Formats: sequence, structure tokens, C-alpha cells
Amino acid sequence: MPHQITRLWRGVFYALFILTLAGCATAPKEAELIPPVFPAAPDAPRFIYERTLSFSDNVEQASSVTERLKLFALGEKKGAKALIKPFGVAVHRGRVYVTDTAQRLVVMFDIPGRRYVEIGTDKPGQLTKPMGIDVSSLGEVFVSDMTLRRVLVYDGEGKFLRSIGDKDTLQRPSSVAVNPDGTRLYVTDTGGVDTEAHHVYVFDARTGALLQTIGKRGIKDGEFNLPLQAAVSPDGTLYVVDKGNFRVQAFRPDGSFALAFGTPGRFPGQFASPKGIATDPQGNIYVVDTAFGNFQIFNKDGQLLMFIGERGSSGAPAKYMLPAGIDVDEDGRIYVVDQFFRKVDVFRPVGLRADEGFAGKGLQEKAKL
Repeated sequence: MPHQITRLWRGVFYALFILTLAGCATAPKEAELIPPVFPAAPDAPRFIYERTLSFSDNVEQASSVTERLKLFALGEKKGAKALIKPFGVAVHRGRVYVTDTAQRLVVMFDIPGRRYVEIGTDKPGQLTKPMGIDVSSLGEVFVSDMTLRRVLVYDGEGKFLRSIGDKDTLQRPSSVAVNPDGTRLYVTDTGGVDTEAHHVYVFDARTGALLQTIGKRGIKDGEFNLPLQAAVSPDGTLYVVDKGNFRVQAFRPDGSFALAFGTPGRFPGQFASPKGIATDPQGNIYVVDTAFGNFQIFNKDGQLLMFIGERGSSGAPAKYMLPAGIDVDEDGRIYVVDQFFRKVDVFRPVGLRADEGFAGKGLQEKAKL
């Protein structure tokens, strides 16, 4: 059903585009399409929709303009591979890594290299239920597997390197986050209604040694109720989505509590079902809310700056039904996953050209679609 809705939307868009060309004798060879910007007018725009990643064809080279137009309209071509149930996303130097719980693997959309690579399909690094994902400054890829109850580590090309944690420690590892210098790994253990294991574990990212346990089940500062995902800002602050308490908590590099923001509600700045979280190079915090169908952007003090997206049934840009993971790359591009529509939407700052940054390499032709 999600594929059908998305394909229908793209088909309508393509049909309108063809009619436009037919009605204009001086129409250009390719459409001058205006992508949506956020926030909308009359406010000054800060982000612009750039593209969507769903299929292998989204990064692999299309042979002609006509083929690219058909690919956009129909969503895929024969032989194309696709996301089935994406959850987490992490980006490093133009490589977009996405966990897929249904296919039991990680997909790498290598934008500069024009490649679509599957990771975690073979032993000894075979995945069962990959959830959270992060990439260290060294380029190592960390994936939490909720069924295996450990974290698997790969190099940037997907070669298995080692594992961290075990079933004696981890119960439901749903997320991973690596600190800026790549030495510490934070693993969010979500726990459940019948267990007190609601923690964030801190491991040595290289040796796998358990260094610290942050939090326990509760509602006080520094306590968790179903902690879900985590992210680390450039200054080393750890941010954790405390889903059951409808808030985000921040911890200093030594593990001590710093601050919390968010309350339950249905208005901007509040949370209904917070899920994914990321930080940008300036230290702002991005929080996905599945119930709202959007992500909200906060400053480091927890003050709301803006939000992007809304619930929708079309699969169009910034329309979401089950948004999950989110990440922000080195250049400020935002990548947000929607499980229902099986996609990753990409937004870039308005001051960044389509051909700039790591993800801008080789993107010029793709960005016109």
C-alpha cells in the first residue's frame, strides 16, 4: 500500500509535468520544478526539500533524462532494490546508512560513489533486527541489533570488524550514538513495562569494555521510562529521547544530568510520541514525533526553533505517517526516515547549493527531478 500511494503521487506529478511541456512551445527539456521550502512564506526559508531515497535507482546512474523522468513518476524500474521497513539513519561524508528491520540488513546509499550497497547479510556480521545506527568520526558503522542484543561494528564499506555487548547486559538495545572523537559508545536499552532495565550503557567504542550505566527507571531527572534513541552533540553532550516521559534529557560527557525539555501535549514544542533524535554541527537538536508526523528543531537550551513536516497519506515530500530515525550530516543536510512510506527525505539548508557538500557530489542531475 505505501508503494502504491507513493507511485500514484509521483505518477500524477509526472502527468502534470508532461501536460505542462505539451502546452508550452518554449518549455525547457527538463522541468523547472520548485521544491517546497520550510518554513513557508511569509517567513524566511531555512531549509529546502532536496530529494528522497527509497530505491537503488535513486543513487545509481540513470542513462538518460527520459529514463530519470520515468523513474521519478513510477518510483522504480525493473530490477531496482528498495527499502522495505527502514528505521534508523546515519550519514558520513555523503554515505547514507539506513537500517531495515524487515530485510535484516543495512542499506548504504553512497551518493558520491553512485552505489547502493547491502551490509550485514553474511556471517560473522549477519544482522537479525537492526535498529539504531551511528557512524563515528573514524568512519566505523555501529548498529544495534535488538534480537541479537549486541552492537555490531563495520567499516565504511560494510566489512564486519567486531561486536560490543552481550545478552547478559543488553535487553532491548534500540539505539547507538558515538561521541565526537569516536572513543565512547552510548547504547540505549529501552527495557519494557515488566522490567527495570531502562538505561543508557556507555562502552569503550574500541575495546567494548562497559564503562558506565546512566539512569534507571523513573520520572525524576536522570531517570527514564522507555528511553528510545540517542545522539551526541559536537560538544559531547548526550541527548536521549525519554519516550515514556514525553521529554528529551541531556547529560554531560561524564554522565551527569544537565537538563530536560518537553512536556506531553499536541502543540509545537511538546511531544506526543517522540522517537528519533539528532544534532547538527551547531549543537541544535532535532526530534522526530511519530504522532505529529514531523520533526521539531530545538536549540541547545531546549527552546523550539521550528518544525518540518506533517501527517499525510500521499508520501509527498515532508508528508509522514510513521517517521522514525533522523540524522544531520556535516554540511547541515537533514535525513528523516518514514517507515510507512519506506523512504528517507533529504532537506538542505537554503544557503547550501545542491552541488555543495559531501552529498552534493554528483547530485546536480538528480536534484533536477
